[in-house]
Amino acid sequence: MTPDDTGTAAPSKTRIEYLEELGDELVKRGLRVRLTLPRGQSPSLHVLNPDASALTENIMAEQGADGWWYWWSWGERITAAADVRAAADRIALVLAAV
Repeated sequence: MTPDDTGTAAPSKTRIEYLEELGDELVKRGLRVRLTLPRGQSPSLHVLNPDASALTENIMAEQGADGWWYWWSWGERITAAADVRAAADRIALVLAAV
């Protein structure tokens, strides 16, 4: 936890809040997103390029010893969740219709 401007500890975000924040950034880049909440599994963000519907990806947010990270579905880190714009830029680049 980090202190907020009142000097008290600010609660950390939840996995869903990180995914929603990323979803907002991806929508700004013209991608479509849907938060997926499967039973018995971790939530993920389904991202689709509306100009090329075959270009989709499921993004996860996971907390490790070194903080929260966004992850590709194949298990590779994208960026630290604190840098949501960089994560959205990388995802948009990978899902771009060339």
